[in-house]
Amino acid sequence: QVQLVESGGRLVEAGGSLRLSCVASGRTFTRDAMGWFRQAPGKEREFVAAINWTGGSTYYGVSVKGRFTISRDNAKSTVFLQMNSLQPEDTGVYYCAADQYFHIIMTWIPGTSLDYWGQGTQVTVSS
Repeated sequence: QVQLVESGGRLVEAGGSLRLSCVASGRTFTRDAMGWFRQAPGKEREFVAAINWTGGSTYYGVSVKGRFTISRDNAKSTVFLQMNSLQPEDTGVYYCAADQYFHIIMTWIPGTSLDYWGQGTQVTVSS
């Protein structure tokens, strides 16, 4: 059974940092592009960051560029999201996803199908 399991979300004060992890299991994801997405209460899910299968290419949403960093460790089947300078508007459920095509994750909009999704981890940033 293919699974993506996120962890690392918690309550943090504004200005703080968090590192989210997403562990993939069930099959090899080393050739997949991976991405992070988030959904705030009452809002649509939005793209946060993407990384290609080698880790050599990354892409960020406008609202997080310069504050968040996506990375991956293929030996551990894990993708990370380092989040710095967190703000209350970063609050939401953070999901990781996998797809064989990097450009599909980069250009994702609500309604676009991706191969696999995790169940999400809650991030709450207090002011």
